[in-house]
Amino acid sequence: MAEAWFLAGTDTGVGKTLVAAALLHAAKASGLRTIGLKPLASGCEREHGRLSNADARALMAASTESLAYEEVNPVALEPAIAPHLAAREAGRVLRAATLVEHCRRVLARPHDVAVIEGAGGWRVPLNDEETLADVAIGLGLPVILVVGIRLGCINHALLSAEAIRRDGLSLAAWVANQVDPAVERAPAIIASLGDRLAAPCIGSIGHLQAPDPAGLAATLDAGVLLTGTRRAAPAR
Repeated sequence: MAEAWFLAGTDTGVGKTLVAAALLHAAKASGLRTIGLKPLASGCEREHGRLSNADARALMAASTESLAYEEVNPVALEPAIAPHLAAREAGRVLRAATLVEHCRRVLARPHDVAVIEGAGGWRVPLNDEETLADVAIGLGLPVILVVGIRLGCINHALLSAEAIRRDGLSLAAWVANQVDPAVERAPAIIASLGDRLAAPCIGSIGHLQAPDPAGLAATLDAGVLLTGTRRAAPAR
């Protein structure tokens, strides 16, 4: 039975891609077939006549299954701004149903584990009515929340968790990532979150100068998520 998670962050720049790629590497180390998707990305570069996003490329590199770039990242927007604003500048209309349909189509391919990475925080707008949360809701996936450990993150994390559950989804796990090397009382912050988030913390990442998803994989307690999948994985 394949497993899939929607990976969200408390904000932009909190390490969602790092954690998503590390989870994919951890699943690969358990002999599982993996797919990483980034259905929507802004802040893309133009390469060989097309827009390409570094986060999407990182997920491709961490996945075992070979996918075309457009399958991993169907909506690539150039400006590094909120997706709905970038789409408006590009003359495009973002729709949650379109992104959900794309993800489902790709997830119909054989795999054991899939990680769908969001963009920014939980309530990032897609258009005047929808947010990226509507994609996670449409997919009906449990959520992994990456918390960027810095001043103010407790409030951001608790509000994000509250919104996730209010939207009818489960918070499967969370990861602490110290994005601010100067933040004070980081262990106490993480302990406070652990007391309040009511979900397992599967990793606490210190500030990294050169993040390595493959190396980080072994430090995540991915077994909390992968135990059932590992039992159901086909023999090779």
